[in-house]
Amino acid sequence: MQDCICVIPARGGSKRILRKNLKDFCGKPILAYSVENALKSEIFSKVIVSSDDTEILEYAKTLGATPLKRPESLSDDYTATREVILHVIDSINTESWVCCLYATAPLLDFNTLKNAFLLAQKNAQDCYCFSVVEYDYSPFRAFTITENKNKMLFKEYFAKRSQDLKKVYHDAGQFYFARAEIWKEKENIFENSFSFILPQSQVQDIDTLEDWNFAELKYKILKQN
Repeated sequence: MQDCICVIPARGGSKRILRKNLKDFCGKPILAYSVENALKSEIFSKVIVSSDDTEILEYAKTLGATPLKRPESLSDDYTATREVILHVIDSINTESWVCCLYATAPLLDFNTLKNAFLLAQKNAQDCYCFSVVEYDYSPFRAFTITENKNKMLFKEYFAKRSQDLKKVYHDAGQFYFARAEIWKEKENIFENSFSFILPQSQVQDIDTLEDWNFAELKYKILKQN
């Protein structure tokens, strides 16, 4: 297996859910799940937590991760994830594979990471490989509302049965694998990339408290099963 490092971006200034990366999720800070899964997968030579926040960095160290302080210029609401990954790549001067694993991915398990990396090595030497999930309702049936009137975006699919519509996927917001060279050269992660499909049960966007509560319910169900 080729060398790979894991980078977990975890800034301290979350707005919609305060201190999100250290907030208790089913018994421990949510950051712990990503760090522990990364370590358990045994595919990473190093697991790095990138943050501007001293408390997050200190906690990451207790979990067995390597803390890396990022500059304030990469810690505002407008900083793209790729910029954070490039900062880590430059800081440790690596040319290996790099996985960006989000801190808010408690529904993943370490075997998923391992299988995704095996797939990436086989199919994504010159592109990104990242987690995707199928839309739970087809966007081909979407419409806009203007002046209280509905307008279908894709009228040609009105008479189609839902099972006959092409499957459409979106970024699951969990993890992204690519060689360091690809992170440096290709800004567009999504175009001409390779997908690792996740089930709906392992995916939950966590931007609001309602999202958070729903993710905890999903996690409890997964653990029961």
